[in-house]
Amino acid sequence: MVLTWHPSGRDGSTASRVGARVAAVSHPEPGTVVVRTLAEHPLVEAGSSALRMVAPGSETAGRFGLVEYRLAPHSPGAAPHYHQTFSESFYVVSGELTVYADGAWRPYSAGDFALVHERGVHGFRNDGDEPADFLILFAPGIAREQFFAEMAELRRTGRTPTPEEMTAFYARHDQVMVDV
Repeated sequence: MVLTWHPSGRDGSTASRVGARVAAVSHPEPGTVVVRTLAEHPLVEAGSSALRMVAPGSETAGRFGLVEYRLAPHSPGAAPHYHQTFSESFYVVSGELTVYADGAWRPYSAGDFALVHERGVHGFRNDGDEPADFLILFAPGIAREQFFAEMAELRRTGRTPTPEEMTAFYARHDQVMVDV
């Protein structure tokens, strides 16, 4: 967009007329807006949890990924781990989410936010009596949807992978498990 100023005073001031006249307007290329409705991309049940890839990295040109997650009461989530190549943020929408950070498990409520930088050890679970709804933001937007799809398939089938299979799975998805 080009803005052209038209001064109104002899000295070039805009004292009597403040504003801008638009001389030309450019429009962005069509198709730069992505809308993913809940109806088209619903929460998918996976055992004691449900999740929805709100904005996968494939839709955000790898800038970020956003997951909506619902964890049933008294359910394990993710054991303590870290990622080497991306940060992960948690925003609690409703209920109470217990997050492992700084060496301890602590409860967080609706409106609370936690940012975990690369190599920051973290985990989450629901110790409460109500479902916990929260958002997970990944940056950059790696293909994390594949991690969740594979985990959901394991829960759905009830298959227990061998330790070697789990090691390969975590390595594929930049998830380093930590004993605490």
